[in-house]
Amino acid sequence: MTDSKYFTTNKKGEIFELKAELNNEKKEKRKEAVKKVIAAMTVGKDVSSLFPDVVNCMQTDNLELKKLVYLYLMNYAKSQPDMAIMAVNSFVKDCEDPNPLIRALAVRTMGCIRVDKITEYLCEPLRKCLKDEDPYVRKTAAVCVAKLHDINAQMVEDQGFLDSLRDLIADSNPMVVANAVAALSEISESHPNSNLLDLNPQNINKLLTALNECTEWGQIFILDCLSNYNPKDEREAQSICERVTPRLSHANSAVVLSAVKVLMKFLELLPKDSDYYNMLLKKLSPPLVTLLSGEPEVQYVALRNINLIVQKRPEILKQEIKVFFVKYNDPIYVKLEKLDIMIRLASQANIAQVLAELKEYATEVDVDFVRKAVRAIGRCAIKVEQSAERCVSTLLDLIQTKVNYVVQEAIVVIRDIFRKYPNKYESIIATLCENLDSLDEPDARAAMIWIVGEYAERIDNADELLESFLEGFHDESTQVQLTLLTAIVKLFLKKPSETQELVQQVLSLATQDSDNPDLRDRGYIYWRLLSTDPVTAKEVVLSEKPLISEETDLIEPTLLDELICHIGSLASVYHKPPSAFVEGSHGVHRKHLPVHIDTGESPVSGGPAAAMDQPHVIPSQGDLLGDLLNLDLGPPVNVPQVSSMQMGAVDLLGGGLDSLVSLHAHSTAPVNYIYVGQNFIPSSVPSTFAPSPTPAPQAASSGLNDLFELSTGMAITTGGYAAPKAVWLPAVKAKGLEISGTFSRRQGHMYMDMTFTNKALQHMADFAIQFNKNSFGVIPTSPLPIHTPLMPNQSIDISLPLNTIGPVMKMDPLNNLQVAVKNSIDVFYFSVLIPLNIFFVEDGKMERQVFLATWKDIPNENELQYQIKDCHLNAGCNCVPCLFPQLSLKCRAPEVSQYVYQMYDSVLKN
Repeated sequence: MTDSKYFTTNKKGEIFELKAELNNEKKEKRKEAVKKVIAAMTVGKDVSSLFPDVVNCMQTDNLELKKLVYLYLMNYAKSQPDMAIMAVNSFVKDCEDPNPLIRALAVRTMGCIRVDKITEYLCEPLRKCLKDEDPYVRKTAAVCVAKLHDINAQMVEDQGFLDSLRDLIADSNPMVVANAVAALSEISESHPNSNLLDLNPQNINKLLTALNECTEWGQIFILDCLSNYNPKDEREAQSICERVTPRLSHANSAVVLSAVKVLMKFLELLPKDSDYYNMLLKKLSPPLVTLLSGEPEVQYVALRNINLIVQKRPEILKQEIKVFFVKYNDPIYVKLEKLDIMIRLASQANIAQVLAELKEYATEVDVDFVRKAVRAIGRCAIKVEQSAERCVSTLLDLIQTKVNYVVQEAIVVIRDIFRKYPNKYESIIATLCENLDSLDEPDARAAMIWIVGEYAERIDNADELLESFLEGFHDESTQVQLTLLTAIVKLFLKKPSETQELVQQVLSLATQDSDNPDLRDRGYIYWRLLSTDPVTAKEVVLSEKPLISEETDLIEPTLLDELICHIGSLASVYHKPPSAFVEGSHGVHRKHLPVHIDTGESPVSGGPAAAMDQPHVIPSQGDLLGDLLNLDLGPPVNVPQVSSMQMGAVDLLGGGLDSLVSLHAHSTAPVNYIYVGQNFIPSSVPSTFAPSPTPAPQAASSGLNDLFELSTGMAITTGGYAAPKAVWLPAVKAKGLEISGTFSRRQGHMYMDMTFTNKALQHMADFAIQFNKNSFGVIPTSPLPIHTPLMPNQSIDISLPLNTIGPVMKMDPLNNLQVAVKNSIDVFYFSVLIPLNIFFVEDGKMERQVFLATWKDIPNENELQYQIKDCHLNAGCNCVPCLFPQLSLKCRAPEVSQYVYQMYDSVLKN
């Protein structure tokens, strides 16, 4: 007979009988009684009064009976905390039982009894189990630490259990490792800033070794842990990817998605032009396709994750678009998701197939699916310009079917096509007007009214069409009313003589008869505009409209990067960060993709390009910028400089420096000199770049005392040379944000002088800036001083102070600076060349003997000579550069010389 018999008794006095049976001397009777107690507890009866009798049954060698008693204890310990202490001795005893199953059972139950009073008694048994000889006991104890931490975190930390967990990462048994990782990961979620897992290359290697041998759920724990690791360079990232890739062929879809998450994160660190990067993209495609052969529910989860992956890296699945074609028996939620991904993968190469499919879908019976299919045709037209004509033709065919909801959806998307391709497909307006009477949905009516108003000059009876909508003005939705008001004002501005009465009627309805504040305000604005300045009204209302973007439903890039870090979790299904739906502190810690910047190593170094360490970010006020995207930089913006011409080994010094230095009041010296210090930053420079504030005029040049002053006795103005501002970031590459700038040095400090201009249609806020490592360690001293939103067409000039105490990394070219600027819209990247003169100190003069000794100290092979051309400082000029247009440079770092010359030449000519 089965155990169902225990659920069928309904006798009176049952508790009393059970009490007697629990105290029976025979083991079998006691076991039967405990089963009856558990059955009663399962169906909701209160059997807590039997607590002491059930606890007495713990003293048994029977594993099945012990399991039942522990099950009872877990359920009732919280309601009977005083009695639960009675079981402590049994737990301690069971933790030393010869049978590992009983030891593990005891430690598992300890973790599930959430009673503060008894947790302190359980520390010693748990400590022993964490070092037990049997791996089954150790892996159970690892999970128990996480449960105990949830009850009393301070006690777990004080007792050193976290260190014991870390030690288990090096355990020989893969399942123990997996459980230790799972426990530490869960604990670290409640302590987001602590480095509990201590991920380093040694630990990562241990995890990767365990990955191949543990169970599928253990693999998921380890893969999730690996996704939180930031490799130190490309080589390490590639090595991890190679060892994770075999998990893509696992039968469990959760393991596959966890492996995809790791690879998607580490792809950020690999150079896009490498063979391995392209091979990895190809390997990611088959497992994602395989996920779509499962049950509909699994398919849906896979599709939601694929949607994110396609937005981040469409090239992974660009050849697999047929997989996303809808099947007749797919549930509606799968169909809609497939449709969305199809549009994201649509391109010129596959648009014919996609359109044929969409046209087929538009004849289905499911209304929601048909609507989305028609909308998808419009999105294809906007995304793939070459297909626009075919899409419009397909939409016209669908309009001819006269199916009401198809016609209405088609008109809505045709309006968007008109916005994208103005003056191209307006010949179809007549066909659209034929369906005017059948439109009953607000979106479709508003779209049709917009079309009539926008192209009123091409429609003979535009006034009649709009007047027909005006008859039921107050019955329309707000969206239709607002569109109708604007459309009639447009019509009036195009045909003023014919439509004066109509515009007065609509303005009266909007301002006097309506209680909607939006409609009333717009009506008053139009009325005031038309009555005071019709020309301005025309410029405002009939102004050129910005083209609509290709993808209007893309996830914002920083959110997308965060969601990629949560592939395989609920966040990737909801398309929301965990903080949006997880209550409390758990899960709120934000994740972000690792940052990879091409380090641009020059051939001199001979080393591979190293991945950038996680940068230090200078946040704007009220915004901690923690997730800049990978810097995908174009060529540096060149500050105006003149290319150098290196001369042969000509001895410009003639009789040597001794004779040069001894010159006083004779003719001008035969050479200009610049000393560049041992580091890249020059420590002593000519006064050209930062001259003395009050130069003493002299009748004639006096050798080194007056090397760079003009022969007229007039010195170059104070403050140092600053090149004119150049456009560093054009608006077309930064969604409307334009940044132009230059570098300058003022009163001993370096500045990055920039002009931020908002050429977009929306305001911008939350500005922040970050520099990549560079040759001179240049970093901003303070956040960007933009404290108020930057409104459309507004510009703001800022001076960002800089210093040279940041991390140093040699760039190519040497003065290249890679910059990331973040605002409320996106993160943008550009690179500029720093002119070396901003590093030169104001007091650049050297004692003659010091200069001579320094010159001789630098090896002769480090000397480079340049010719200065086209120096026209003044008519009949007798300055050193004009009389002796040659420059000799000695630098301890010879590669700096050309940049010093370029700067010298640029300053001289400006």
